[in-house]
Amino acid sequence: MNGTSATAGLPPGSFVEHAQVARRFGRAAATYREHDFLVREIDRRMHERLDYVRIEPRRILDLGCSAGGSLDALNARYPQAQWLGLDLAPAMLAQIDDRRSGWRRLFGLGKRSAPLRLAADATQLPLAARSVDLVWSNLLLHWLDNPLPALAEAQRVLDIGGLLMFSTFGPDTLHELRSAFADGYAHTQRFADMHDLGDMLVACGFADPVMDMEVIRLTYDEFDRMLAELRGAGSACALKMRRHGLTGRNRWQAVRAAYERLRENGKLPATFEVVYGHAWKVAPKQTPDGRAVVNLDGLKRKLG
Repeated sequence: MNGTSATAGLPPGSFVEHAQVARRFGRAAATYREHDFLVREIDRRMHERLDYVRIEPRRILDLGCSAGGSLDALNARYPQAQWLGLDLAPAMLAQIDDRRSGWRRLFGLGKRSAPLRLAADATQLPLAARSVDLVWSNLLLHWLDNPLPALAEAQRVLDIGGLLMFSTFGPDTLHELRSAFADGYAHTQRFADMHDLGDMLVACGFADPVMDMEVIRLTYDEFDRMLAELRGAGSACALKMRRHGLTGRNRWQAVRAAYERLRENGKLPATFEVVYGHAWKVAPKQTPDGRAVVNLDGLKRKLG
């Protein structure tokens, strides 16, 4: 079963049980940093891509910020910017603090506004239009029914010249786990294809979208250890087509046996297809009713 067939038959927009997403991440919040090594590694790779971008944001929206793992690196890169962390799970937001500690705080280095926290839905941002300069989102979009509304909201709140940078998981993610179950239920999230995400960016009005993808393959000694890591990071399936009752002992034994057949060089594999994207918000070329927008400053320069 692939990442999309698990949701077949459901009406559009009703794949994910959002309350379950909030519950899972809320339960994981207290110990989340013990299990988020993959999230942090992908965050580091996002920052490498940011090295090639020229932007000096005044306000950063960290969309789906979890426990604030991106805060330190973003503050180090943009020390004068205000950081706003938004997440669906209040318990995750409670884990965020201003970790400018020790000698940095004593000598007043890295002065900045205190981090702001906001519990809200990424598809309905309680922010004014053109109120942020950088929207940063690490591994949020696959938790949504459809990435498009969240991307449209990001475009709305970005100022002209602002940047959206995100990562999410692609369709090949955890394909080993899906094949081991193969029972007609969903066992992973529904993952969007990289090309579809690029089309969504264009549909939302973003300019110059850049998409790329890489595969990260983790290995584990034991099947149960892999499941524990996924659960510890809040990454259990929240699709409505998941199995809601308990999985029986015989079924678990069959799943373990199926996964064991994938063992290579003594290790069990777990594949993560990571999709990265960034795009810019530019001035609109026409109004919503189709009238052309004229850049008067540019026109004056041309006329001398």
